[in-house]
Amino acid sequence: MSTELESLIQRIQNYKPHLLQHFPAKSSAVLVCLYQEHKEETKTELRVILTKRSSNLSSHPGKVALPGGKRDEEDSDDVATALREAREEIGLDPSLVTIVSVLEPFVTKKKMSVVPVIGFLPDKKAFKPFQNPAEVEEIFDAPLEMFLKDKNRRAEEREHEGERYLLHYFDYCCEDKERNFIIWALTAGILIRVASIVYQRSPEFQELKPRFWNQPKLVLDLDMIDNMNGEET
Repeated sequence: MSTELESLIQRIQNYKPHLLQHFPAKSSAVLVCLYQEHKEETKTELRVILTKRSSNLSSHPGKVALPGGKRDEEDSDDVATALREAREEIGLDPSLVTIVSVLEPFVTKKKMSVVPVIGFLPDKKAFKPFQNPAEVEEIFDAPLEMFLKDKNRRAEEREHEGERYLLHYFDYCCEDKERNFIIWALTAGILIRVASIVYQRSPEFQELKPRFWNQPKLVLDLDMIDNMNGEET
């Protein structure tokens, strides 16, 4: 492992997320699986593994996503959920992944909590991708740093409950597959967050993320108020 990579991993491990003990009932986790690729003799690049969801899925068909899904009853925690889903979707053996951090959850408009679990793949060659055709159409990877750059990015303004926010779209040309992928919405938001932590800098563009992504604190506060008032939740 290079000194540069050790430094990047240390930055992730040093990040202290503000994790709460109570989240919405609908909980899920995604695996942000990073690995180092040698581009030149003295240059390396940190990349992230992504999927293109099956077009036959009822939820977000054909959309680019991180491996992950809803928590099962047998999952001990968010790490277990992310690793299990990655194994089911892309054939990633959990023993190949070193977990380095768990970030604060993002919450969707449908009140689904999505917890990003950051893992590192020390030996990329040991990973033999095997996509589950029921869930995944393609497996590819992209450079993590691209989610801080304004190049090949566009944004769409949206509004929710009177508040304006931006959804970011990143166009990525995958040379191995000779095609383009669009990484956007929540997946893009998670990767902007991860890249900002790893490279310790803000994106080159205005982020203006949705406030509802940070909803867990409000959910906790409301539950605490209800409990103090003796009301059922």
